[in-house]
Amino acid sequence: MKYGRTYNFSAGPAMMPEPVLEEIAAEMMNCRGSGMCVMEMSHRSKVFQQIRDEAEADLRKLMGIPDNYKVLFIQGGGTVQFAMAAMNLMKNGLACYVETGAWSKKAIAEAKKYGEVRIAASSADKNFSYIPDCSDLDIPDNADYVYICENETINGTTFFQLPNTKGKVLVSDQSSMFLSRPCDVSKYGLIWGGVQKNVGPAGMAVVIIREDLLRDDLPEFVPTYMSYKTHADNDSLYNTPNCWAIYCCGKVFHYLLDNGGLEAMHQRNVEKAKILYDFLDQSKLFTGAVRKEDRSLMNVPFVTPTKDQDADVVAASKAAGFDNLKGHKSVGGLRASIYNAMPKEGVEALVEFLKKYEREHN
Repeated sequence: MKYGRTYNFSAGPAMMPEPVLEEIAAEMMNCRGSGMCVMEMSHRSKVFQQIRDEAEADLRKLMGIPDNYKVLFIQGGGTVQFAMAAMNLMKNGLACYVETGAWSKKAIAEAKKYGEVRIAASSADKNFSYIPDCSDLDIPDNADYVYICENETINGTTFFQLPNTKGKVLVSDQSSMFLSRPCDVSKYGLIWGGVQKNVGPAGMAVVIIREDLLRDDLPEFVPTYMSYKTHADNDSLYNTPNCWAIYCCGKVFHYLLDNGGLEAMHQRNVEKAKILYDFLDQSKLFTGAVRKEDRSLMNVPFVTPTKDQDADVVAASKAAGFDNLKGHKSVGGLRASIYNAMPKEGVEALVEFLKKYEREHN
């Protein structure tokens, strides 16, 4: 790769598109004739206001976001959203969560601090290796919302069909699949994504929320900053936002629009994932960890017969010029995150490395 760059299979922070990084580098010392870098720029300046407005406009166009939804840029990434979603939406004090892996479990634990959580469905019985049937969930009449982690970064599963929420608000953590495929925003009440996985730098979440879910009557314990309405009323400028992340994400939104939008990105992602999964399906050494129909196009966990061999593959891959193939510490094994910015050539090179390793160790 150019610049001596490596194929980085990290689950996040992760690769960004090379043309975007080149644009950012070119503007580092003098952004838009301002004589300064975005990191030095007042968030109240006309130049930054333009950057923020363009980022939102491009995201709205990219996703087809309806006018009755607000787009918010909120500091803190996904972990803050575990609490914010529950704080803002638990009006009746009851929510239903679908438990599909590590990140939905963390969201459940956080939500329990603010109200009652019902586990509407779970795949814990098979180590979160599949997406449970969500076509006929038992949802109480007074439930405030149904929550899913639409793509489990660690466990490598994804929803290809949304749950039947029986009229209740659908809340989705899209962090590791955000902007990887077309999305009908009108099917959700709230979408959020930590941007460090499939968009930009760490430290921010994009929140897309239907206007009727913004509340004036939040409990007294909810900090001002943790109210979605605070951010909506102030165009995400209530306080100094993560200006750098907004700027970088805006560049990526524009890049995606210029390269065919989400439909084209989805086709590329399907093609890339097929290359890796086809190899895993015929391999006698490496085994995929997820039921075929629920496999993520973004995060691909796999294992060898032993933990020692998993570690040996990670070490060998590093020596061969591949980074961050070690599985998450909570599950072990190996994992290749092949987000939008990972080129097809990177996946092909990885498969060739794995084939070579298998030949030499079988």
